[in-house]
Amino acid sequence: MLLSALMKPCKLIFAILALSCFLFADPPAAKGPPAGALLSTEFGGWQLASAARTSTDPAVADPVNADVLKEYGFSDFASATYTRDDGRKLTVKAARFADASGAYGAFTFYKMPQMLVEKIGDQAASLNERVLFYRGSILVDAVFQRLSAMSAAELRELANDLPLPAGNTRNLPGLPAYLPAQSYVKNSAKYVVGPAALGKIDAPIPSRLVEFNAGAEVVLGNYNSSGGTATLMLISYPTPQIAGDHLRKIQSAQQPDPQQPGATLLSTAGPIFEKRTGPIVVIAAGPLSQSEAKSLLASVNYDADVTWNENTYATKKDNLANLLVNVIVLCFIIIGFALVAGFAFGGVRILTKRLFPDRVFDRAQDVEFISLHLSEKPPRHPSSRA
Repeated sequence: MLLSALMKPCKLIFAILALSCFLFADPPAAKGPPAGALLSTEFGGWQLASAARTSTDPAVADPVNADVLKEYGFSDFASATYTRDDGRKLTVKAARFADASGAYGAFTFYKMPQMLVEKIGDQAASLNERVLFYRGSILVDAVFQRLSAMSAAELRELANDLPLPAGNTRNLPGLPAYLPAQSYVKNSAKYVVGPAALGKIDAPIPSRLVEFNAGAEVVLGNYNSSGGTATLMLISYPTPQIAGDHLRKIQSAQQPDPQQPGATLLSTAGPIFEKRTGPIVVIAAGPLSQSEAKSLLASVNYDADVTWNENTYATKKDNLANLLVNVIVLCFIIIGFALVAGFAFGGVRILTKRLFPDRVFDRAQDVEFISLHLSEKPPRHPSSRA
């Protein structure tokens, strides 16, 4: 009996200790890359073969286009090789940028027109065993040794493990949305924020006329026309006034070159058509007829979006019911103040009359009111009787 009586509290203490260990034990490690790392150690059945190679030098990521990566806001780089149980290998390179706009710009720079569109991350494209995609501010270039039916799903898992940027750095640029969809050549859009990238693509306007120092950003796209492939170039500036000044500079550059008869100061083959819509300068170049160029330029129209950045949720001071309650409370406060003031005034008079009778508020003798007695008849004069 004594032993059984002692066992009950022991079981209770053991249960409490077990529950405490369960509640306060460290949670299982979450999937994904370690803190500060770009790439995961495993995903979709792929295992990291060796330690990932990391660097903050853009020349390590791409020795040929290091200056282009700097323009897009390159931050750091990681590359790794993954293996599976069946012996296949996968090479992954990941570059992180300051914001999502930089990753999107680098994606358009490396994307080729012959690539196929894939649904991986935010945007993706593939060509044979190579898959290029970005998610957030990270651009990933993956090369499979041999593709399988699950390769895309495996890369989606990798994309979900990538760390995302915080706040407004995840916002994409709005300028590419102004490219018209009609007659557009797929995968031909290029988003450019500096002269190095602009100089490595076939742009109708050189960087000296764009002037990226003035806060310009550029997007280009190819379009099918009756004469071949034309280029549409959109240059966005901070204000319409700055855009108008640069449009006039571009128009002046198309004047005849005095040193070379038959040529213009702008060394571009073929005619150039331009217009301005808001802060955007629109340029169409290539084998375009007058009507095709006019139609292509007319398809780009600036639409100002007003963004309200203040909080829209209801607070106490924004609540109408709370306002009515405060009004009622204010009325009671005013009524209470009036009652207190009335009692105070009356009390002071009563106390003063008791302490100083007939001195402050009272008079020594009663004073009658002066009455004119207008309703009474006036008395007769003695002389009138006679």
